[in-house]
Amino acid sequence: MTRQPRITFIGAGSTVFMKNVIGDVLQRPSLSGATIALMDVNPQRLEESEIVAGKLVKTLGAAATVETHSSQRKALEGADFVVVAFQIGGYEPCTVTDFEVPKKYGLRQTIADTLGVGGIMRGLRTVPHLWQICEDMMAICPDAILLQYVNPMAINTWAIAEKYPLIKQVGLCHSVQGTAFELARDLEIPLEEIRYRAAGINHMAFYLKFEHRQADGSYRDLYPDLVRGYRDGRFPKPSHWNPRCPNKVRYEMLTRLGYFVTESSEHFAEYTPYFIKDGRPDLIEKFGIPLDEYPTRCIEQIERWKGQAAAYRSAENIEIEESHEYASSIMNSVWTGEPSVIYGNVRNNGCITSLPENCAAEVPCLVDASGIQPTFIGALPPQLTALIRTNVNVQELTVAALMTENREHLYHAAMMDPHTAAELDLDQIWSLVDDLLAAHRDWIPEWARISKNVQAA
Repeated sequence: MTRQPRITFIGAGSTVFMKNVIGDVLQRPSLSGATIALMDVNPQRLEESEIVAGKLVKTLGAAATVETHSSQRKALEGADFVVVAFQIGGYEPCTVTDFEVPKKYGLRQTIADTLGVGGIMRGLRTVPHLWQICEDMMAICPDAILLQYVNPMAINTWAIAEKYPLIKQVGLCHSVQGTAFELARDLEIPLEEIRYRAAGINHMAFYLKFEHRQADGSYRDLYPDLVRGYRDGRFPKPSHWNPRCPNKVRYEMLTRLGYFVTESSEHFAEYTPYFIKDGRPDLIEKFGIPLDEYPTRCIEQIERWKGQAAAYRSAENIEIEESHEYASSIMNSVWTGEPSVIYGNVRNNGCITSLPENCAAEVPCLVDASGIQPTFIGALPPQLTALIRTNVNVQELTVAALMTENREHLYHAAMMDPHTAAELDLDQIWSLVDDLLAAHRDWIPEWARISKNVQAA
């Protein structure tokens, strides 16, 4: 009998995301007999995920086996693929802290999970847990591939590559394929007729090409259509998934940079100093910037999950639609040798020559039986490189703080953050980081902790 893959899911209590990934996996013949090892520290969420996974298997008539584990090491035994999806500290208390403490200084955010003081703090909370997974993988399943779906993606990927260079890892996001779908919808062109190539860093990669295949086999550049549609007021069309978040920030940046960025306007607004400014409500209104969007989204998701959990528990079968996540495609290609192309976050290693060698780059990757192989991009247009570097600075200093256990670099990272630096002076930045480190005391490494009311040296 042919050996079937073992897929370990760390953070399986992220039930909806687990459902999407495992639903994709079970629809692939090469993976449908897999052993699915679900692991989470929350027994209730783990039980809910076990119920959902079991019903997915039943609905599809798959030969898969579902296990649950509270022990990370036990779950990792014999793993071929390790999917990671968790949020250290959750919505409460940590996400609330990341928004409410900066607000006291007049620093407002939209998502706060990738860059800015929110992203720095989330990286500080998250990386040590990812490192522990890598430590266990090195001991138990050193050849397994780590598929990492955790924010801050770039900081995480960079930090793993620095401390555990032998781990086969890729950071995965749906921003590249998701934005391509949004633009195809604005243009009213079928996505399968569009060819694109993107590169940069996670949440700040740009479409270097975005083209429409013509009847004669040639390709037409779609950027002039996008710019014209924005200037005429036809684009962006109303959001099909969240009416609070129009796409005006990214279209505006297209007219300034000549390229479209792959992560949403609500994200991008806080990666730059141009859109969220104290005393400029006109900018918030003009570009439709949804302040405090992530907490709002979390509350909605928590409320929605209550009904979903009950529905899943009582359902005989669970409806399954193919998601746009890359995980199952990667597993299928590695397992069968059937090639695919995905967008992944990996150590740059010269793929993008205008960015640092050791930063985490998001580039097209070929996947086959040899694993995940990033493709060469070369130098990005200089204006894109310059903007990306402002974000890389923050990521680099956060990783330096984690690697050297030097708390001072956390202040340096906040100091270099484009949005924070545009709003706060140096004393405010230092005081804000003090307050965040004190508030997150129970969730961060010991070397980073400070007592309340004690200023960092």
